[in-house]
Amino acid sequence: MTTPPPGATRLVHGGKQPRYEGGRPVNPPVVRASTVLFDSVAQQLELRARRDSERNFIYGARGNPTNFALEDLVTELEGGFRTRLFPTGLAAIGMVLLACLKPGDHLLMSDGVYEPTRHLVRSFLVPRGIECSFFAADGSDAARLMRPNTRVVYAECPGSLLYEMCDLPALAALAHEAGALLVADNTWGSGLQYRPLALGADISVMAATKYLGGHSDVMMGTACATEAAWAPLNQTCDAFGMTVSPDDAWLVLRGARTMGVRLAQHQRQALEVARWLQRRSEVARVFHPALPGDAAHALWLRDCHGSNGLLSFEFAPAIGHDSASRWMDALGLFGIGASWGGYESMVGLYDLGHSRGAAWTGRGLLVRLHIGLEEVEALLADLAQAFDALASQRAG
Repeated sequence: MTTPPPGATRLVHGGKQPRYEGGRPVNPPVVRASTVLFDSVAQQLELRARRDSERNFIYGARGNPTNFALEDLVTELEGGFRTRLFPTGLAAIGMVLLACLKPGDHLLMSDGVYEPTRHLVRSFLVPRGIECSFFAADGSDAARLMRPNTRVVYAECPGSLLYEMCDLPALAALAHEAGALLVADNTWGSGLQYRPLALGADISVMAATKYLGGHSDVMMGTACATEAAWAPLNQTCDAFGMTVSPDDAWLVLRGARTMGVRLAQHQRQALEVARWLQRRSEVARVFHPALPGDAAHALWLRDCHGSNGLLSFEFAPAIGHDSASRWMDALGLFGIGASWGGYESMVGLYDLGHSRGAAWTGRGLLVRLHIGLEEVEALLADLAQAFDALASQRAG
């Protein structure tokens, strides 16, 4: 028979309640906890009885004080009732759709959504008896596509890659008249530049991986709901055991503190790059809602409080995939990758004909740029030398 080494009891029970004098930290501490202890059976039973209607620290799967601090920050940003956190932005989207839809329901979704959202619908929801139709990313045909069994209208505004704006208050009126919910992906707007709940949406989802985190080192999704839409979402999240690491929540909290100043530089530099690209002969069109002349500009002026570091451009039709790839490979300051929203500049190449089909009327390849926090002069010089290298290759 073995016995614990001397001091094992002290190792288990010591140091749990440090006592000290002083102030309090600026940032909420990281609280790592799976098991939560109670002072009495009565306290445990009382808190459990209130867990469906109140946010209580009762078990790690239902959150902890670090997570609660981030939930409160997102709720304040979005202007909602309460917020839930998820491991990724796509997980947030999936949980929201599962909470709001059942077999036999119809989902009306924007054609401009993030491509993995479209894949989620087609690979998971549709095979399980949930119908889906896609409306034009500007919302122009949404009313015509509504059905008696439409239960969710889902918008991403501005749209992914082309940044189309839809009239969100009009979509909200359309959905609510039919007894449906309006769900909006607000990753572009980040709660500062765009506020879907104030425009009539019932639930707003974000990939906090992007601007809230801001440093390309954490994955996170959020869903903020109005009070009327909250209970089904909260219950579904509890049923699936949805939670996030307190360390990840702390990273997002830390990043979010500087999001305002970061976004100011992102948007200023992205507009400068967008205007510069408009003057290049290799570029057929530039997509950025803050540009006068962009199809989304009027609604952007009405509904948004700024822009960010994202823009896209269409190569001239003469530039094919190989040439576009060589242009990207020649860039030195732009990382080739799928994400955005960090402090660094990124570039990606897309063929929208594979996803939007007839809705994409462009003839050239699409490039998405995320303009980071590097000096804009250095970024413009990098883009220029890549265009020069492309011209030399084509001439040779």
